[in-house]
Amino acid sequence: MTRVSGDDIEDDSEDAGTEGESNRVPVLLVRGDREYLVEPGGEQGTDLGVLEVPTDVQSGDTIETHLGDEFQVRRLRGPDLFHHFERTGAPMVPRDIGLVIGETGIAGGDRVLDAGTGTGVLAALLARAGAEVVTYEQDAEFADVARENMALGGVADAVDVRTGDVTDEVDALEPSSFDVMTLDTADAPAMVEHAPDLLVDGGFVAVYSPFIESTREVARTAREVGLANVTTRETIQREMQFDDRGSRPTTAPVGHTGYLTIARNE
Repeated sequence: MTRVSGDDIEDDSEDAGTEGESNRVPVLLVRGDREYLVEPGGEQGTDLGVLEVPTDVQSGDTIETHLGDEFQVRRLRGPDLFHHFERTGAPMVPRDIGLVIGETGIAGGDRVLDAGTGTGVLAALLARAGAEVVTYEQDAEFADVARENMALGGVADAVDVRTGDVTDEVDALEPSSFDVMTLDTADAPAMVEHAPDLLVDGGFVAVYSPFIESTREVARTAREVGLANVTTRETIQREMQFDDRGSRPTTAPVGHTGYLTIARNE
C-alpha cells in the first residue's frame, strides 16, 4: 500500500479546547492502494489529480480530485498510527501491542511507565486504551519526534514523553504509582529490578525483546526480585494464503517478531 503523509500538517495542541479543534485532526484519504494523511483545509497532490480537503470534512465523506476521481475519508485509528507515525526505528507491531494489552489488562485509569519510546506507537495505543503513560526516550531527537507523533495520534495530553534514561530517574518516581511497566530497552533487566517498588500490588511488567539472551536475563531477574507468574512467549504469527490450488500459510517472511515476558507484582 502506498502511504504518503501530506505537507503542512501542523501541531494544534496549543489550540486545545477551542471551537473546531476536532476539524484540525488529520484524516486519511483512501482509494484502493493509495492512502494519504492530510489536514482539513489542506491540499494533496496525487497521480489522479489534486485533492482539496474541506475544513469541515468528516469521516465517511467522499472527496473528488480535480479530475473527478473519488477518495474516501477515514479518521485515524490505532493501526493507522503504525503506518503514519514518523519513524525513528522499528516500532512494536500492532499484534504484539495487542498481546501486551491483553496480558496486562491495561484500561482506562491505569498509569503506565514505558521505557524505550522510539517511534511511540506502543505509548500512543496504550493511551488510546485509556491509560496515562509516562515514557522515557534517551535520544533527544527521537523524543521530539515521539511528541509530534503523540499530537498526531490525538494523545498528547495522555502521554508524557520524557528525554533521558529511566534507570537514572528511578529515585524520582513515586513508589507504587504505576499499574503496568512496559519495557523495550537493552537494559530492561535493570528496570525489572525496580518493578516491585514501582508497581501497585497486582501490577504487571511487560518486557519485549528481539533476542533470547536478554529475554532470559529478564525472566531470571523477575524471579529473583520476587515477581510472580513469570511467563515468556515468542510472538509469532503466520498469515494464511488461499488460492485455487489450496490453502496454506504464506511463504512471505516475518512470522517471528520477538519475545514477550510478562510478570506480576504480588
